[in-house]
Amino acid sequence: MAGQSSATSSSGTNIMLAIYEKKTTALDLYRPLRNYISAVYSEREAQNLEDDLQTVKQYRSDLERQSDPSTSTARRDLLQSYFKSLCLIETRFPISPDSDHVNTVTFVWYDAFKQKQKASQQNIHLEKAAVLFNLGAVHSQIGLSHDRATVEGRRQASHAFIAAAGAFAYLRDNAATKASMGTSTTVDVSVECAGMLERLMLAQAQECVFENTIAKGSTPGVCAKISRQVGLYYEEALGALSVAPLKDHFDKGWIAHVQLKAAIYFAEACYRYGLELHEKEEVAEEIARLRTGISALTEAKKNTKGAAPQLLDAINKLEANINRNLERAVKENDRVYLMRVPSPSSLPPLPAFSLVKPMSMTEVLDASKEKLFAILVPDSSAKALSRYTEMVDDVIRTQAEKLQQGSELTRVRLKEMDLPDSILALEGNFALPTDIKDDVEAVQISGGPAALEAELQQLKDLKRVNNELLVHCEELLQKEATEDAQFRSQFGTRWTRPQSSTLTKNLQDRLNRFAANLKQAAESDAKIERSVRDHSALMSILDRRPIETALPTLARPIMSLDANEDAIVGALKQSLRQLEILGAQRAGLEDMLKDMKRKDDILPKLMTSTGSYDDLFRKEIAKYDHICKEITQNIEAQEQLLFQIQAQNEEFSAVFNLEDYKASREKCYKQIQAAIAKYREIKENINEGLKFYVTLQDAITNVKQQCSDFSMTRNIQCREMIEDVQRTMAGLSFQDQKNAGSYNYPAVQQPHQTQRAASQPPPEPQNVPISRPQRPYYQPPDQPTIMSGYAQHIPPYPPYQAPPGVGVPYPAPQVQQQPPTSREYGQPAYPGWRGPYYNAHAPHGQQPGSFPRPPYTAPYPPHQGGYYKQ
Repeated sequence: MAGQSSATSSSGTNIMLAIYEKKTTALDLYRPLRNYISAVYSEREAQNLEDDLQTVKQYRSDLERQSDPSTSTARRDLLQSYFKSLCLIETRFPISPDSDHVNTVTFVWYDAFKQKQKASQQNIHLEKAAVLFNLGAVHSQIGLSHDRATVEGRRQASHAFIAAAGAFAYLRDNAATKASMGTSTTVDVSVECAGMLERLMLAQAQECVFENTIAKGSTPGVCAKISRQVGLYYEEALGALSVAPLKDHFDKGWIAHVQLKAAIYFAEACYRYGLELHEKEEVAEEIARLRTGISALTEAKKNTKGAAPQLLDAINKLEANINRNLERAVKENDRVYLMRVPSPSSLPPLPAFSLVKPMSMTEVLDASKEKLFAILVPDSSAKALSRYTEMVDDVIRTQAEKLQQGSELTRVRLKEMDLPDSILALEGNFALPTDIKDDVEAVQISGGPAALEAELQQLKDLKRVNNELLVHCEELLQKEATEDAQFRSQFGTRWTRPQSSTLTKNLQDRLNRFAANLKQAAESDAKIERSVRDHSALMSILDRRPIETALPTLARPIMSLDANEDAIVGALKQSLRQLEILGAQRAGLEDMLKDMKRKDDILPKLMTSTGSYDDLFRKEIAKYDHICKEITQNIEAQEQLLFQIQAQNEEFSAVFNLEDYKASREKCYKQIQAAIAKYREIKENINEGLKFYVTLQDAITNVKQQCSDFSMTRNIQCREMIEDVQRTMAGLSFQDQKNAGSYNYPAVQQPHQTQRAASQPPPEPQNVPISRPQRPYYQPPDQPTIMSGYAQHIPPYPPYQAPPGVGVPYPAPQVQQQPPTSREYGQPAYPGWRGPYYNAHAPHGQQPGSFPRPPYTAPYPPHQGGYYKQ
């Protein structure tokens, strides 16, 4: 009948159902179809269609085999392909008991829920209905196979259940009625059963969404809406299971499962909604909601026969949670709030929000592009059927346009009269225009004006971090420069390496520009803070929850001569109710037209008709006349009612001074819109500032790494040069004492001294000072120009990418004894190292990689203009 599966979830209720496929008997379609082609068309046509006939035979043979749960996707593809083949067979092969038709084919299918019951028909619609049923069943099995203990598994399961709902909806709308004709039928492919299974699959899909919503930590209000919709879907399925023909067709375990699920998710919605009410300190309604949830669970536990033990455990846990919150709320109300608890019957329905809908199977099952039996031209009956279908489509299209025009006329006329908004305003039920309400909700979701202070604090914190990094960079360079100056003073002309100031000019320039950027950014920050303070009163209206409380009220007149205000309002409301009834009737008439067309199958009559097709068409098309007449009467009644409403509304406007109310309401709308515009402007400026500080922080961090590398390299070079100078001084002293030939250490960048030294006698080996190669001094070339302050539009900072050489360890100093060599202290530390900061010849802006995207993104479209906002 159905499979069950469970998965660990936050609520413990994730026990779901999958549908087993219908079973059939072996059937040979190949021989009857081939015989029909050979008899009606030709043997040559039959030979040409041999491959198509073999394809259909293989589809039917594969369908008869027992399905394997591990190959559910392949089974799904088979069912879809076979259904499209049946659609093509239907238009070319009349299958019926008639002697001139394919009368040797009998489709036999067993009920999926009462397997002893079977349907046996010479009707291809039974075959199509059974295939659609099995398609929905396979999708439900795929949904059950996913790991619903994970977010991704629940998402995939939800998609599979949505597809299953789509298959059952397609069965209900397109095949169930035709398959149920005759005496040999089964309940599982009826319209009622297909509709119930569609609701059940939607309930399970929405349930997976609810589990993911809980896992993401959404607010109690959102969770309550989604949970309530789960319960509504289960309640709709339970309603279908509780009446004929499904009441006695399903096991009690089915009904118990669906009933418990409906109760659990209704109580879950009460529980979540109660959490939101507690946050709002609406304790009285919270108590009423929690009591309602407890009552639903208590009632559901009376019928638990056949239910899964996990569901009973879930009920007990949920009941304990609700009781705990209820006890807390009652205590708080008795001690603090002292509110009157409303009765459950006086509470409005819990809000619900559906995040699922049946998947459309129209394109999935469309056979128009299939090539099967494409060369088989339909006979005159099929052509006549196409002609009749066009006539029916024309009638339905004409009447549908009349209905749509009537509805549109009503909408426009009511909007011109400001109805029913003015009536709702009189009763205290205010409604903002949809666009303004959506904008306000977007502002409130993002935190509203109250959250701007926290974001301003983020700007201050990021500015402080950037200043600290900048100071640290300057301290590194200053410390190295001070040490270099000390040694230069100590050793005099023997200290031959370049001064720090000549090497760090580019770094100092960059740091100065960063400091200027920060100074300019601070000015922009101050402007933002002033804007927040100056417009706080304007934006405070956006913190009103609900926003409708900020709207002006439509009050009754203070003085009245005849006191007939109630009569005027009552008459207008009565007319509006009548107009609403006419609108509902139009919707029902349109559904009747579509339903009549869906059931309108004259193909058997065309196959057996010997007279004129025109006479048959006139007789059949007359079935639609009574609906067309009702549509005309509906449109005429609506027109008369609109004239009546217009007169009543004019009297209502005069008595209640509606024009003044409209003027004050429009003024309030403009105030809200102005507040939204200012909030968005400030929000955009703050986001731009946050992005600037994050980008600049990474750029300064990069330069800080360069400063550290520079300082480290200079320290190593300093130690080596001290050793070399000391050895040189020691060697010269030793030579003076021996009165031997002097050895002149070659000075950097002095070739003439080297030549003079070469003219001297070579020194004795013992007098040659031991030395090691000197590290070249750190001398970064020119750097690319840095960004300007964030008072301008900030580019994505491509220059501020870490050089690829950063982090490469410095090579260890060589200590082997070598003869003294000339040292060029002005060369780069790494001859082959040329990252973005050291490649002076690379085109500006062409740096490898890309700067990481800042974590702050604005919730509104970018504002056209600079960062400064007055």
